[in-house]
Amino acid sequence: MHIAFNGWFWDQPHTGSGQYIRRLLHQLRRIAPDLQLTLVLPPHNASPDDVPKNVNIISTTGQKGKLGKVLFEQAIFPSMVGQCGADIAHVPYWAPPLASPAKLVTTVLDVISLVMPEYATGFFNRLYTSLVSAATSGSAHIITISDTSKADIMAHLNIPSEKITTTYLGVDEVFHPRIGAEKDAAVKQKYDLPDQFVLYLGGFDVRKQVNQLLYAYTYVAQSEAIPLVLAGKQPPWGKGVFPDLPAYIEKLGITDVVQWIGYVDEADKPSLYRLADVFVYPSVYEGFGLPPIEAMASGTPVVANSVDVMKEITGNGAYLVETPRAMGGAIIALLIQEPLRASMINYGLAQATKYTWRKTAQKTLEVYKQVLSQ
Repeated sequence: MHIAFNGWFWDQPHTGSGQYIRRLLHQLRRIAPDLQLTLVLPPHNASPDDVPKNVNIISTTGQKGKLGKVLFEQAIFPSMVGQCGADIAHVPYWAPPLASPAKLVTTVLDVISLVMPEYATGFFNRLYTSLVSAATSGSAHIITISDTSKADIMAHLNIPSEKITTTYLGVDEVFHPRIGAEKDAAVKQKYDLPDQFVLYLGGFDVRKQVNQLLYAYTYVAQSEAIPLVLAGKQPPWGKGVFPDLPAYIEKLGITDVVQWIGYVDEADKPSLYRLADVFVYPSVYEGFGLPPIEAMASGTPVVANSVDVMKEITGNGAYLVETPRAMGGAIIALLIQEPLRASMINYGLAQATKYTWRKTAQKTLEVYKQVLSQ
């Protein structure tokens, strides 16, 4: 069996699509050493790193930018699939070509631009969403990363259930309560972290609902003098899908209890989770939502919004809430009630063990076999 992969995001390992293809290829090589794998790379990634052994690399030429990306997805990648004689073309993000010389498998991590139209503003973005939506129906099979996302795909793209398989993501082994803890003190010093804090780590666009967390923290600040640490690269506030959170913090009067630490190096994230007393993830839309699982795997109790995808992936391993007031109450409870805190940590650790990249690869391999047998 010969699989050719669209490698557009290979050089972006800290994005969802980049992390997904890297972890998938490494695990496929381990569980199926006889599988023939080809990685088709765009012109901007002529010298790829961290490619597994015995993976054939095809470098291409072409344009950069948005138009170059569309050209790569719709013409260059399918052409290379035909030239290398692959049995299956796997596009590991939502951008399938309209035509493929091999059977096509597409991974759709989410369909946020259809569920939340504010993420598809502008002529090019609307056109691109229309293009990939139309092309999706030509896939022999769709892979997605949660049953919640599967339901969205069925509803918005009219793909039948039998053509969609859920393969959950995995949590990296570096996220652990003890392994690597010798680095924690250095990370604490690097980011000037307080001895105790509540953590949010992620993006700041509107679906992340950090404004809800900030409002919830007005309740926390009344009873507990523990800072809220906000981690992540700051966007252009007040533009596009990014609400003006600094202005909102000032309006709420909680400037003194909020600490911004900016972008966090990937290698520092396990320590950051371990150092936090509580991790809060208020997002209302995710394809999967890996940060809560990473936090649980690190032994940190999690508070999240009670939306379908969080119910699905966190199970009883997170404290799920529906309102800012309840979120504030959950944070306070996990800070002061030690029996509850210990129980949530144990539930979280158990839940996190369900998600491994090996399982992701095994289920993906089953999809490949199913597609070839059709």
